[in-house]
Amino acid sequence: MKLGYVKMENRLKENPQKKIEKIQECPECSSEHVSKDYHRGELLCENCGLVIDDQYIDDGPEWRAFDAKQKEKRSRTGAPMNYLSHDKGLSTQISWKNKDAYGRTIPHKNRGQIYRVRKWHRRIRVSNATERNLATALRELDRLSSKMGLPRSIRETAAMIYRKAVEKNLIRGRSIETVIASSLYAGCRKCDVPRTLTEISNVAQADEKQIGRAYRFLSRELQLKLLPTKPENYLKRFCSKLDLDRNVVNKGENIIEQANKLGLTSGKGPTGIAAAAIYISSILEGDPRTQRAIAEVAGVTEVTIRNRYKEIAEEIGITIET
Repeated sequence: MKLGYVKMENRLKENPQKKIEKIQECPECSSEHVSKDYHRGELLCENCGLVIDDQYIDDGPEWRAFDAKQKEKRSRTGAPMNYLSHDKGLSTQISWKNKDAYGRTIPHKNRGQIYRVRKWHRRIRVSNATERNLATALRELDRLSSKMGLPRSIRETAAMIYRKAVEKNLIRGRSIETVIASSLYAGCRKCDVPRTLTEISNVAQADEKQIGRAYRFLSRELQLKLLPTKPENYLKRFCSKLDLDRNVVNKGENIIEQANKLGLTSGKGPTGIAAAAIYISSILEGDPRTQRAIAEVAGVTEVTIRNRYKEIAEEIGITIET
């Protein structure tokens, strides 16, 4: 066992940066099959049987739980950090219920005092201008996300982008609504759930050009390195809004795949390509939609749809009877 310790110490001296990684590797045979025996407090190598550590500490809880309710009751850790709150959810919160810590009702003569404490507690949670800005912006972000029906992962991604913009002082001279909308647009693209600028600007009630300008500025300064969106990312959502079945979606995906191979999507807007694919596939599947209806859903013009679908149909060899 001493020989094993000596070899392990020599390895760690040679490369101290890999100390955490090497402790899970046998110093004798370099095997990664290391097991922890909490009953004896030993760290063992299953390959050669070397006892790497004979005083291994169990870093788990000292209690046991047999169901989820018991586990939640016995756990002494708090909730995880919430990036959708300006204080990340780490500050205390005085409940609005008029009950004390033991569940007993607070007497009427003390309720006025509790009300004043609750009021001042809300005030001191926002201590400076940065926290006040974050509190206002994140409330706006939650409102926009709720109206668009976006999942929590996108909300947290957008909140992180906005927090980085605040840390680098990139929001000076720009409205909170514009920066929040651009952060939400970037969060959607980063999570591969793209939304068009038109959709976000309609919900945020902000100018589309300003949102696009703010997005490009944040993307450049924060080095987001977001890949261009693909037409197939919009296809299913547009078909769902147009009440089209799965056959139209499959046909549209096939058309976009052929267009990608022929290089027809290069330099073209993804929403226009998706709209043209839907127009072609809906006609081929016998459930046609008008160009105007598709244009309203996709946020493009009818001229764009006509130009794109003619290019794709001509190159692929599809005959469309209009």
